[in-house]
Formats: sequence, C-alpha cells, structure tokens
Amino acid sequence: MNIIICPGIHEPELTESFRVGLLDLVSHSAIAPNYANILVYPGKDVLVLSALHILQFLRDCLTDSFKSPIIFISFSAGVVGAIGAAHLWQLLGGRVKAFIAIDGWGVPLQGNFPIHRMSHDYFTHWSSCLLGCGQNNFYAEPAVDHLSIWKSPQTVQGCWVDSSIEIIPPKGRLTAAEFLLMLLKRYEAN
Repeated sequence: MNIIICPGIHEPELTESFRVGLLDLVSHSAIAPNYANILVYPGKDVLVLSALHILQFLRDCLTDSFKSPIIFISFSAGVVGAIGAAHLWQLLGGRVKAFIAIDGWGVPLQGNFPIHRMSHDYFTHWSSCLLGCGQNNFYAEPAVDHLSIWKSPQTVQGCWVDSSIEIIPPKGRLTAAEFLLMLLKRYEAN
C-alpha cells in the first residue's frame, strides 16, 4: 500500500510529527509494517498547490509507476495539489485507492475513487461537505485549532460520520488517528 502525504503551507516539523505518528500507528496495528510505503511530498510553499509537481514526485519515487495503487492523505492547501495529482494519476492509468483530505476547507472534492474528509471542527466539516465528500468522514469535537489535527491526530477526539445517511448526529466517537487507521485497514484489504 503506497501512502502519499501532501502537506500544506506550514512548518515542516508539523508534517514530520504527522508522519511519525502515522508510522507508529501502522506499526502497532494489524497492518503489515512492510506493507505500507509512506512517501512525503517535499514541496514547500506554493509548490504544495501543484498537481504536476506532486505527480512528478510520485513517478520518481514509485518504481513500478502506475501499477502502484495510492492512498492520498493531504492537509490544508496541500489538498488542492493532491486532488489534482490524484486525477492525473488516474488519467495516466494509475489507481487511487482513496483520497483523505484533512482540513481542505473550500476545496471541491470529486472523483471516481473513495473520498474522506477530516475537519478540525463541525463548521469546517459541514461547509466542506457542501463541496463534496464521500462516506465515512470525521470532525473534531470539541473543536481544535487547524494545525492540531495535522500535528497530533492521536490527541484529537471527534465524531465519525457517514455522510451518505446524515451529516448529524455523529455515528461514533474516536480520535482522528483511530479514524485514519480504520480507513487504512479498510483499504489495505481492498
């Protein structure tokens, strides 16, 4: 399973904290540790908005190129470049297993692959879903600041929502990290 992390415009230490937390989560779960290939897109500032730069990074890193199915995990402004790269990957013959947007407020999300939104508060969740979201989404409750959900998802409590049925009330409570792990396990099996 190839996981591409597309950060936003913020300090690189926040993405490193997210990556280390994700590795720790995967290593302590039922997901085979050698099965998850986690790549972090190194683009900074406005390059996080560039689908072409993200696509080139993927082609450089993945030796079997388009035969490698990908899970995108993107944050904030990085959601813009990542959704474009996901569509380009598919247009060129690749497979997107899932697209997870963390606090991609204001970014329209549509595609013929599973899409999940994670938000730092209910308002961001609700207003973002107007621009597209799939089933199984998450929002922090109580609300946290924007960067907290990226820096330390293991500490962010919230609600799991199946938006195909209803936006509220929440279907379950868990941490943002537990929600991510649930999705990764699901897509590891498929």
